[in-house]
Amino acid sequence: MKRKPFYKVLYVQVIVAIVIGVAFGHFLPTDAVAMKPLGDAFIKLVRMIIGPVIFCTVVTGIASMHDMRKVGRVGSKALLYFEVVSTFALAIGLLAAHVLKPGVGFNVDPATLDAGAIAGYAAQAAHGDGLAGFFMHIIPETFAGAFTQGDILPVLLIAMLFGTALAVMGEPAKPLIGLIELLSKTFFRIVRMITSLAPIGAFGAIAFTIGKYGIVSLLPMLKLIGTFYLTAFLFVSCGLGLIARACGFSLWRFVVYIKDELLIVLGTCTSEAALPQLMNKLERLGCSRGIVGLVVPTGYSFNLDGTNIYMTLAVLFLAQATNTHLTITQEITLLAVTMLTSKGSTGVTGAGFITLAASLSVVPTVPVTAMVLILGIDRFMSECRALTNTMGNGVASIVIAAWEKELDRDRLRAALARPAGAGSVSEASPTEEGAMAAAVRKGDARRSI
Repeated sequence: MKRKPFYKVLYVQVIVAIVIGVAFGHFLPTDAVAMKPLGDAFIKLVRMIIGPVIFCTVVTGIASMHDMRKVGRVGSKALLYFEVVSTFALAIGLLAAHVLKPGVGFNVDPATLDAGAIAGYAAQAAHGDGLAGFFMHIIPETFAGAFTQGDILPVLLIAMLFGTALAVMGEPAKPLIGLIELLSKTFFRIVRMITSLAPIGAFGAIAFTIGKYGIVSLLPMLKLIGTFYLTAFLFVSCGLGLIARACGFSLWRFVVYIKDELLIVLGTCTSEAALPQLMNKLERLGCSRGIVGLVVPTGYSFNLDGTNIYMTLAVLFLAQATNTHLTITQEITLLAVTMLTSKGSTGVTGAGFITLAASLSVVPTVPVTAMVLILGIDRFMSECRALTNTMGNGVASIVIAAWEKELDRDRLRAALARPAGAGSVSEASPTEEGAMAAAVRKGDARRSI
């Protein structure tokens, strides 16, 4: 296949757009703030298609499994993996705060802080209904309502029920399954069309962020930002790196493989912007459709490693900055509470800040008003949260697929060995897709023997 000129490669376009956006935001901040609709429009386009993509992928994946016990087994393994890795992420956030002490020396008096600046976030956190409310929220009011309320888990629930029903029906359901597979291909074609607009969306989002907050706003909080980015890097390289090695693949080769998606996430500050493309690439990497369809959407609510690190690190930073002493019991309580409050925190920008407000309400000794200290830099930290979440869910899918013996190792090795620039959703040729489809059939045939 003839390679594209470098300037037509998606990740090159996104990098250029981010650089231009940073320069535009720095030198023309007023005009840059007006670019916000470009980033918002791209994110809305992606979120518009997420529901149908998840529905079709999960339905066809479950319907192809036939064995409902397998669906339950995959779900149980995924949740077990999520809880173990999430707990590690929360713990490493606590450890980093104790070792690096990013908040020590600020000596902030909570009484002097502007509570009005974070009143809106605190109010949204207060409106939460706890764990019971979270699970009730998963059940949509109507079938169509699952696709209109903008959350992943209701769509996942509907898709699991629909796919299970089709699997139980057996032969009579095959025409409908074929129709849904055709719809799935159509939706992924739409995803490619939307993805081609990623450089525009990345430019708008980055220009707005720099224009509104300014690079100078980072300087007073460089220690916290540096601590967070360093902690996330250590978690990814050591934690996820060891998991990947144990599973038999290179984490860094995988990161290169999904570089397009990571750059889109970096530009838009939301991991949802790359969800459909990530699912498609994981299937092409050798993970079965059923595994990808169950693990990735669920992971976007239950496996938010970057958000978990941020939560515990931010709370201890605020405690240190306000000279608030936390006992061991309070820190353990914080660990347990953030394990719950982080669930359902989607990949949308600002959700982590709301979740942080909910967690602080459980540790009342740390004043909620202290959140104003990190309000200005939250947008910059959300980029790292989203990147870590995306990598974590990608690794989780490969691990669960390997655990279930639903990972085609030949395709995995071939995909990760491909040269940089190949393999993005937007660059796949019809010939390449046909070859990959043949490889899928070959892999399925091997598994059925």
